[in-house]
Amino acid sequence: MTVRRTTLGGRTYEFAALSDLLAKATPARSGDVLAGCAAESQAERVAAQTVLADLPLTVFLDEHVVAPEDDDVTRLILDTHDPVAFAPVAGLTVGALREWLLARAAERDEAAISGLARGLTPEMVAATSKLMRNADLIAVARRTRVVTGLRGTLGLPGRLASRLQPNSPTDDPVGVTASILDGLLHGCGDAVIGINPATDSPAQTRALLDLVDAIISRYEIPTQSCVLAHVTTTLRVLEAGAPVDLVFQSVAGTQAGNRGFGVTLDQLAEARAGALALGRGTVGSNVTYFETGQGSALSADAHHGVGGRPVDQQTLECRAYGVARAYDPLLVNTVVGFIGPEYLYDGKQVVRAGLEDHFCGKLLGLPMGVDVCYTNHTDVDGDDTDTLTLLLGAAGCAFVIAVPGSDDVMLHYQSLSFHDVLTARQVLDLRPAPEFEAWLARMDLLGDDGRVRELTPDAPAARALLAAAR
Repeated sequence: MTVRRTTLGGRTYEFAALSDLLAKATPARSGDVLAGCAAESQAERVAAQTVLADLPLTVFLDEHVVAPEDDDVTRLILDTHDPVAFAPVAGLTVGALREWLLARAAERDEAAISGLARGLTPEMVAATSKLMRNADLIAVARRTRVVTGLRGTLGLPGRLASRLQPNSPTDDPVGVTASILDGLLHGCGDAVIGINPATDSPAQTRALLDLVDAIISRYEIPTQSCVLAHVTTTLRVLEAGAPVDLVFQSVAGTQAGNRGFGVTLDQLAEARAGALALGRGTVGSNVTYFETGQGSALSADAHHGVGGRPVDQQTLECRAYGVARAYDPLLVNTVVGFIGPEYLYDGKQVVRAGLEDHFCGKLLGLPMGVDVCYTNHTDVDGDDTDTLTLLLGAAGCAFVIAVPGSDDVMLHYQSLSFHDVLTARQVLDLRPAPEFEAWLARMDLLGDDGRVRELTPDAPAARALLAAAR
């Protein structure tokens, strides 16, 4: 291991491994304290950031936080690295890459920034984010373009899509349908109508897929459905002929973390191939959906790297993006505050993590969204989620997740409401995905100003959609 050191304020700080340097350069968060890898003081954090800023990017191609001989995620990252895409920044340090990105963002040079995606490793991007203020993360992410499509086009400038999440604690079809109706009438659901099933049974997964597919087909809604069952369950129903638009899986940044999720990289490839074979897209062929979240590897005790040293949760989160991008996803989102205060303690940490995750995912070429959420025992409230939502909208976030009344009654956590999505679009002058926006207009759900109109039960669109609920 290479020991790196610097002197600051008359004290010498040493960082015994690359993982140690990355961890101690990370803005404060409770998960790194829990893992025992956080900086012990702000002075040590600044010292680590100083050393990190001078580190050549090429170091990350030769020195690893998790050894490739022990970890298939590291091997995947190295095998998919594109030296041609890396060439424009190959001679830079981490600090110089930050300056390069900010300069291109100021020039609105989206092509230059977006063209780096396959040339950057997750660790390079994580390192750069650790040197950036929140405004830096927003400025660069806003000028990073990632466009995907299946039945609708996501990631275009001036757009903010939403996942309509109609969860039910019993998978009750009436409750699920009522939530879908509520979301559609509020202009939500252009990213996906995505249900977390209460059970992982193939029969229940198939029933929910059939329900949503019937609504989408009947009203010709240009969106896609997804039942967020385990990928092995989705494979079973896919082989049985279920109407699978997207295959879903939670992924982590280490092989051990993915083992904890019960998934392998080969299974992800098999599921993607199966969904592609159905040919259900109309404007694109992105058929995978991944969720991530800072702290997932730590919660599974799968966060150790070279020499048994802990790797910080934000770097591991970026490595999960390295997994996701290998399978050309339509959607990726971090569930930023879902795991709890052990990993992100309060609103300040959740806001920071959400902006980091969005920046890092987009820079790595992912269609990045965020579940702006928190559990009820975390020191976070609606003001924090308002702040993060509007900042993400300004940063060009592809999509957010919304549930009826902000309260997910099945997963027992707080997310955004359908009204929150409308507020973000109105305040920031953002619109839904173009195909979905055209559908809203055809259904008479848009007013003359292009905004979702206030509806009464007697409005034609409301009557038509209510028929689906019956």
